[in-house]
Amino acid sequence: MGKRLTWFILAGLLLGGLLGWGLNLAYDDGGSGAGANRLADIAYYLDIPTQMFLHLIKMIIAPLVVSTLVVGIAHMGTGGAVGRVGLKAFFWFVCASLISLTLGLILVNLLQPGVGLNLPLPPANASSGVDRAAFDVAKFFTHIVPTSAIDAMATNDILQLVIFSLFFGAGMAAVGEKAKPLLGGLEALVSVMLTVTGYVMLFAPVAVFCAVARTLATKGLGVVGDLAFFMGSFYIGLFVLWAVLLGACFLIVGPRTGTLLRYLRDPILLGFSTASSEAAYPRTLDALDRFGVPPRIASFVLPLGYSFNLDGSMMYMTFASIFIAQAYGIHLDWGTMIQMLLILMITSKGIAGVPRASLVVITGTLSHFNIPEAGILLILAVDHFLDMGRTATNVIGNAVASVVVARWEGQLDTPQPPDPEIIPMGAAATSDTESFEDYPGR
Repeated sequence: MGKRLTWFILAGLLLGGLLGWGLNLAYDDGGSGAGANRLADIAYYLDIPTQMFLHLIKMIIAPLVVSTLVVGIAHMGTGGAVGRVGLKAFFWFVCASLISLTLGLILVNLLQPGVGLNLPLPPANASSGVDRAAFDVAKFFTHIVPTSAIDAMATNDILQLVIFSLFFGAGMAAVGEKAKPLLGGLEALVSVMLTVTGYVMLFAPVAVFCAVARTLATKGLGVVGDLAFFMGSFYIGLFVLWAVLLGACFLIVGPRTGTLLRYLRDPILLGFSTASSEAAYPRTLDALDRFGVPPRIASFVLPLGYSFNLDGSMMYMTFASIFIAQAYGIHLDWGTMIQMLLILMITSKGIAGVPRASLVVITGTLSHFNIPEAGILLILAVDHFLDMGRTATNVIGNAVASVVVARWEGQLDTPQPPDPEIIPMGAAATSDTESFEDYPGR
């Protein structure tokens, strides 16, 4: 099913793009009249399957994150092992974040996609339309500690789920034998959730088809052409970042790095086509398990990465911020740009769970350096297409982090077959490719 699912998703991506482009050509009348109304109606109905798929993903995220992370920590045993893995993960996160931000800073100055636009400065009270109040660094440290585990699960707040799971898993490890029945139940829950994930992913091609068709129907290719150089420059930056991350992985892991991309093709494609990290998370976790990363490490590093290691998003923050300054003809010296980089290094760590979080952080950064916030409107029209690329990059970055930490721990195992079959209902308990019952041996 693995290869077939990839081809179905690619087919959905292509056919959805063709349908959306055709609908835009047929009904786009400049935003007024019957054509605009017809496009709005079509977009409304096309959005339904996409939202249903994303809701299905959100339905499985909380039980999957909690069960895998708690079981992984319980099997790690001592708090020293958890702390050791956590320190290695955070060391990698900090290094990867600095590299991502620095690459964005260097490439936007080399390519200069905003130079020559010469936009007039907007009025001082002009707004970007992005709710900057949703982001507050001071609140981040209190936000990470959940007031209720149930509320964290209900809102799919991954960072709060990680904190709760850390305490719960450590408690199970400390209790020992008394917790074995509960541990067995959670291991069974992991197997069930991975099988459910397989069923949910069968709906992915339809969701991708509708999402791409809706985007191109409402925005058209014209808006892409207007900012084609900016988009192309950013995607060049993403490819360079991929090369750096995979090159670093090759230095640590060796030739198996090339094989890693085969295992990650489905989550990368899902992340790119849906622009949703949540959609890619279950398949990434499963791919890492089959690649040989112990579940107790992958289920610990991956959720942390989705809060602290969004490499594609961080590159976008420096790239977009300086692009907007270039578009307004505002000169920033290297000292100021390095200061911007360091500020983004800190503020980007508090964006988990905020919709369009990159735009929120960019808006706050622009105001700090007296760059018009309204400049965010310049990139808002094409942000979805850019979000597709940075989400796929986030998937690569977090997968590489998990593999590297597993190698540093000396626990990177022999890979399983890269193309697992979807397990029928009732057969989950006997599946080797979709089960986490091998925790103790790892």
